[in-house]
Amino acid sequence: MSDWIDTVRPLRPTARGSGRAAPLPKPELAWTPEVEAATAHLYERVKTVIPPVEWPFFAPYVKAINELKAARNAVILAHNYQTPEIYNCVADFVGDSLQLARQATKVDAEIIVQCGVHFMAETSKLLNPEKTVLIPDAEAGCSLAASITGADVRLLRERYPGVPVVAYVNTSAEVKAEVDICCTSSNAVQVVESLGSDRVMFLPDRYLARYVASQTTVSIIAWHGACEVHERFTGEELRAYRNADPSISIIAHPECPPDVIAEADFTGSTAHMIDWVRTRRPRRVVMVTECSMADNVAAETPGVEFVRPCNLCPHMKRITLPKILDSLLTLSEEVVVDPQVAERARRAVERMVNLKS
Repeated sequence: MSDWIDTVRPLRPTARGSGRAAPLPKPELAWTPEVEAATAHLYERVKTVIPPVEWPFFAPYVKAINELKAARNAVILAHNYQTPEIYNCVADFVGDSLQLARQATKVDAEIIVQCGVHFMAETSKLLNPEKTVLIPDAEAGCSLAASITGADVRLLRERYPGVPVVAYVNTSAEVKAEVDICCTSSNAVQVVESLGSDRVMFLPDRYLARYVASQTTVSIIAWHGACEVHERFTGEELRAYRNADPSISIIAHPECPPDVIAEADFTGSTAHMIDWVRTRRPRRVVMVTECSMADNVAAETPGVEFVRPCNLCPHMKRITLPKILDSLLTLSEEVVVDPQVAERARRAVERMVNLKS
């Protein structure tokens, strides 16, 4: 068991002037003509994926959050798996894990609100130790991050002495502190090959490790973790879509099992999948990943029909507009990483972020 615990704690706001801003009063959250007018331009972005009957619930939160960001000098970083009302209407920056990690190093705001899962908020904190980093729900975890500990990595190093270790960013800061470099699905192959070794340990996703192994001559030693969303997809269900419509395009995330990737026309990270759809504009497409991303891409590509084999990430869905609003009002939950762990973990993340494309 790890001896480093509890990386997230609720911030205890104090009175203004004592070093930390006090909580703000909760705004009125009624659907009014003023709210309707103030958010009309945002609804235009999402009207194809959010029914009109739902917008009166979302709009007051959207208006309040956007006003609070200015009051708090805060920015919102949102992952591609966030729901459309978050991704399109309150986020300042959106992207995959690599894009958000890079963006976290560039923001000038005092507060970063991470709309994603816990390891993403930790990564932002590692890269911005002097900033306040908040996550609207500290229970937003990840099956991959939960599948391995720092102690596991130390045992692997004992078993494979001298073999460099690459950690997917879907890991805790404790794990990052024990590895040589991090990677995302966007740059995993590049990272593995950058180490100049004929053998590399890759953790924790066994399916991403297998995909990387298929794209390089480097021998990969894989951990046994898996994403609970992507591992539920099967090649059989994709063949059924193809049999029903041979012209359909199928694009998959490399965290999917091999039989899924074998059926796909394209395999890539969430950012690469989005770019593929934007560029190719297929008539019909199956996007084999967390299904909120299909809604977000559909909002900006109205000519593309998305066939949705909808697997939702229960952890990503813990982030909601009411929780984002509460986070900005009370400045919670604040992400805090043990300084000794953070110093070592930061090196692995920075080495990834600074890797030449």
